[in-house]
Amino acid sequence: MLIEQDEDGLYVGSVPELQGCYTQAKTLKELRTRIKEVIKLVLESDKEAKQTKLKSPKASTNYFAIENLNIQYA
Repeated sequence: MLIEQDEDGLYVGSVPELQGCYTQAKTLKELRTRIKEVIKLVLESDKEAKQTKLKSPKASTNYFAIENLNIQYA
């Protein structure tokens, strides 16, 4: 799951491996609960995606880290 925080402070979570798998919440705890629900719904509605994941459960994408860089413009 990728987690971002939008300009209003809401957390937005998405699972890039599953098309249409994203949600938002006010807290990280709530986001984790919601993304699990969305994953279940996506896999229930997309039987092909579910079969693909069952055949090869390993993640197709790995993310290592995110860093903030400070850039001086002048």
